[in-house]
Amino acid sequence: MMTFSSITEFHRILGIARPDHPLISVISFEELSSFAPEISEKAMYNFYMVCLIKKFDGKIKYGQNYFDFDEGQISFFSPGQILSADENAKEGWILIIHPDFLRDYPLAKTIRNYGFFSYEIYEALFLSEKEEKMLDSVAHNIAQECQANTDRFSQNIIISHVEVLLNYADRFYNRQFITRKLVNNDLLAKLERILSDYFDSDKIQDEGLPAVEDIAAQLFVSPHYLSDMLRSLTGFNTQQHIQNKVIEKAKQALAGTSLSVGEIAYQLGFSHPQSFNRFFKAKTELSPLAFRRSFN
Repeated sequence: MMTFSSITEFHRILGIARPDHPLISVISFEELSSFAPEISEKAMYNFYMVCLIKKFDGKIKYGQNYFDFDEGQISFFSPGQILSADENAKEGWILIIHPDFLRDYPLAKTIRNYGFFSYEIYEALFLSEKEEKMLDSVAHNIAQECQANTDRFSQNIIISHVEVLLNYADRFYNRQFITRKLVNNDLLAKLERILSDYFDSDKIQDEGLPAVEDIAAQLFVSPHYLSDMLRSLTGFNTQQHIQNKVIEKAKQALAGTSLSVGEIAYQLGFSHPQSFNRFFKAKTELSPLAFRRSFN
């Protein structure tokens, strides 16, 4: 499997001119006559990539469903991800950013806060025509600044444009969570069924709390996407959602059974009652015994 660590090398493989800047580039699909064999198969890319596709053959599948947004889609990839090129792409662009370009800027750290860099390819952001034009404009500004004569302001300006693009994407993803509320509610219902089955089985006692990664895998979504989707619907990420489920189960047991706190702690996957006590008090501001006494 080929590994790309140099943007210049990536340009060479694509058969296009060298980038104007060795650490950042905007490539238009219209420049490409065809994809090179090296990137049509799986390859690893050691830089950030933002890929906007406007025209494609066939329908776009989103998770287990076909998506009904026809204007375009944009995906985000972080260094170290393994990808294969989509030869059906006819129009659009790719923004490539080497991590070294962000060095000494706050964005080098804050870029990790944009969860969509860890989404799966089928969790792409689907754009309206207006949104697409806005992102096109930002990408054009980045390309123009890369082509201009470099001065002491150039990198600051490009970084600012990149931040604008990412903040727009954050806003548009939030819109997508809202416009796809029915689909996301179905996902939430499936999550509730998985958690209920888990808590009603012996797994909780044997394996402890379910891992976010395992839950996401059962729902066929990435962990970051699941957390962001849940936060848009409930205000809580996946880990918090699981913890809330534990508190709900604990309250039911404390109020409706005569089981000791230690027995309840064991049933909920805690190795020690003290850990359960601290967890319960942190979430409810009451100890388990104080909560139980409030029902007497």
